[in-house]
Amino acid sequence: MSISSALSAGVSGLAANSTRLATISDNIANSGTYGYKRVDTSFESMVINQGRGGGLYTANGVRAATSRIVDERGNLVPTSHPLDIAISGRGMLPVIYSASLDSGTATSSDLVMTRTGSFRTDDQGYLRTDSGLVLMGWPANSDGTIPSQPRDSTTGLQPIMISPSQTAADPTTRINLRVNLPAGEAVGGATGTEREMEVEYFGNLGNSERMTVTFRPDITGAAGAQTNRWTMEIRDSAIINDPATPADESLIGIYTLEFDNSQAGGGTLANVTTAAGGAYSAATGLLTVPGANGPMTINLGRYGDNQGITQLSASFSPTNVSKNGSPVGNLTALEIDENGYLQATYDTGFTRTLYQVPLVDVPNPNGLIAMDNQTYKISPRSGAFYLWNAGDGPTGAVAGYAREASTTDVAAELTDLIQTQRAYTSNAKVIQTVDEMLQETANLKR
Repeated sequence: MSISSALSAGVSGLAANSTRLATISDNIANSGTYGYKRVDTSFESMVINQGRGGGLYTANGVRAATSRIVDERGNLVPTSHPLDIAISGRGMLPVIYSASLDSGTATSSDLVMTRTGSFRTDDQGYLRTDSGLVLMGWPANSDGTIPSQPRDSTTGLQPIMISPSQTAADPTTRINLRVNLPAGEAVGGATGTEREMEVEYFGNLGNSERMTVTFRPDITGAAGAQTNRWTMEIRDSAIINDPATPADESLIGIYTLEFDNSQAGGGTLANVTTAAGGAYSAATGLLTVPGANGPMTINLGRYGDNQGITQLSASFSPTNVSKNGSPVGNLTALEIDENGYLQATYDTGFTRTLYQVPLVDVPNPNGLIAMDNQTYKISPRSGAFYLWNAGDGPTGAVAGYAREASTTDVAAELTDLIQTQRAYTSNAKVIQTVDEMLQETANLKR
């Protein structure tokens, strides 16, 4: 009977608008929640097929369908802490609940995702939020590189743990020599004064060592004739000579340097001949010597390069000698860059990459299962996850010093609230009217 179906339709209208009211209240309540994704409610009509021509219509009602708009992005809100992390673009941060730490490593079932988080080190050194979300990442090698990792599983991902009292050293692997040798001494029959300079470098354990470089001019040949040749000897103080061995074991490289005296390239390096040690590369201007702490690269400059070693009629002067590496330092700061690399800075000025935080992406973000604390889990509707380097593929960049704001638009929600209230009242009026009509029908028996 149409009148009873109208009652059912009115009741379904009350239920649907109640659902919409619940989502609106949830959205407004979380308007200040970082990373919150608003819930949208849509109405769908229900139709019961019936024979035509009967002159009757059966009301079928409405049902509410809710969906969380996960792929909608909130504004980035600047903060003052480097480990307040958000994402500028697509993707999510991989996290696990702190309760999962007991298992040692995270499995695919432990992985949850979030768009933003305020991470701090806890009493064990793990980077986590106040709500118990622990940030995951790939640990770096000692040289700061990230080993190859599988992208379709959590294998290799580890909870990020930082010891606030940790120390680290950066061994020296490269020295740049910018030295001028006096041209007036590389002359046949000259006195041939030997020049020497020391370069401090840092060993694998942060210890201070010295690289001694000696330059000896070639004074052979006719008196007064310019030879433009020097012998360069390199010694490593970290190599201790064996008293029983007459050879100088600290001598790790011997090279003959020849300089150009033409108008076009006067004073620049023209040729390097290796007598001992690693070969010189004319393409890069580098030579590698076998130091006590491992191979050491020394930059002499390319042929014809006036920024390298030169021989000019001026005094002996190390114009610019630089090196990488640093002594042992204490951790002073942590930051994450746009590519997801978590970097530690030490009080010696040394910066080291500790972890890389990948970004998680799925084919259908709106199909993810919403969990507590603005986290999400994989579902059949979302599709399988894939781990991207930040900025690669479809993913955006990682932003430190930032949080993602809620996607709730309070003004729009209040408008929807008024509409919902009117619709609810109207459906209640329908039920009231049907009740009165049924009462009239019942009165026909009297």
